[in-house]
Amino acid sequence: MSGHGKGFGTNPEADLPVVRLYLSVDRLSGDTCGGCKEAGRKMRRKKQEEKIMKKRMLSLVLAGVMTAAVLTGCGGSAGTDAGSTDGAAQESESVDEAGETADETGASEETAGEDAAAEDGASDTAGDSAGGTFKIGGIGPLTGSNAVYGIAAMNGSQIAVDEINAAGGINGMTVELNFQDDETDSEKSVNAYNALKDWGVQVIDGCVTSACSIAVSAKTAEDNIFQLTPSGSAVDCVANPNSFRVCFSDPNQGAASAQYIGEHGLATKVAVIYDSSDVYSSGIYEKFVAEAESQSFEIVAAGAFTADNKTDFSVQLQQAKDAGADMVFLPIYYNEAALILKQASDMSFDVKFFGCDGLDGILGVKNFDASLTEGVMLLTPFAADATDDLTVKFVTTYQEKFNETPNQFAADGYDAIYTIKAAAEQAGITADMSNEEICTAMQTAMTQITVDGLTGEGITWDASGEPTKEPKAVVIKDGVYTAM
Repeated sequence: MSGHGKGFGTNPEADLPVVRLYLSVDRLSGDTCGGCKEAGRKMRRKKQEEKIMKKRMLSLVLAGVMTAAVLTGCGGSAGTDAGSTDGAAQESESVDEAGETADETGASEETAGEDAAAEDGASDTAGDSAGGTFKIGGIGPLTGSNAVYGIAAMNGSQIAVDEINAAGGINGMTVELNFQDDETDSEKSVNAYNALKDWGVQVIDGCVTSACSIAVSAKTAEDNIFQLTPSGSAVDCVANPNSFRVCFSDPNQGAASAQYIGEHGLATKVAVIYDSSDVYSSGIYEKFVAEAESQSFEIVAAGAFTADNKTDFSVQLQQAKDAGADMVFLPIYYNEAALILKQASDMSFDVKFFGCDGLDGILGVKNFDASLTEGVMLLTPFAADATDDLTVKFVTTYQEKFNETPNQFAADGYDAIYTIKAAAEQAGITADMSNEEICTAMQTAMTQITVDGLTGEGITWDASGEPTKEPKAVVIKDGVYTAM
């Protein structure tokens, strides 16, 4: 997807992520002196370091004894050699015992401090699992006209992270999600990426929109950081070997739309209105036109507009009407689509409309008569009214947490996190691996996994970064997306 805004009649600012402050109990409680506890912790760390140093010295002593035994026993029998080694081991054990005795003395002195800090000390390590932490960074528009896409993707991702952590994490690692706002601006998306690098990100879940995803992918390729965009659909989003996507590509959406319209006999004469200045819109349009040649309908009109002129569509609509179109294909975003529906109604142009995932969000456009969307169809891999267990559970959780119905981008975000989980488990990722090691292992694993998600069952990927899954379509009935 190239861009997207706060949806379904809610306030974008109301859904902005809350900064989480992790405070230990000793900072919140007045029962115990925080400074004393800090001093105790420093003392314990010092004693632990001393203990480690002792054991290192013991290792050197053992190595010296064994070397001497070998040198003096070169001409002896195998039994002599074994005896010398055993003796050295026994000597080492004796020295170890002495060291342990000394350590136990120190340990007894700090037992009281350990017990006193046990309860509040747990909060100091909150979020740290035995396997460490796995840091996933998300990037998308959380403010601005396209916030509906970014907020939905962030919310869907967070639900997945919460579920995964509740089930034990990924390979024993606790998952942390840090989602940054890029305002659908490529430069700001790179700034967001740099902020995530400073945070210690290990995998990128983003960007949500195409242009931003392309900008960030150039940086992740340089840094050898694995990137999975949930909804960046432009071809170049996955141009680098470290980049993959969850959604269909623009060409795939264009071809799938033409096939769906033709195979289901939805129209005989189709007009197209598209944004020639946008990679998302023009990419879908080009593939749609190519695929239409082998379908049962014909394209009777094609009207383009640009980002500088996207408020008056009377010329394009009149062209479609004069050509006798019984359907208008809209490979555009919902803000412009809402204007087109209103203007078509004003000129009494009664025609069917069909779009792609960019139309997801049109029901939440402010100061727009949503009844004009009745019968609008769009190609999308997710329908919130589906009755399968996974969708029902996700929609219920989403509505409880965010008080709205999830759109496709929420589902994309959810599937992206579970795809990262599947690949990380396949690759055996651990928290101590470098980003380059993680990236290389994840690239291979992506071509080996199969994911049953909200946006498709049996989703697979090839080395190009493209997913393979079946397209679906929904129609708006009584203000609700309904599976076709």
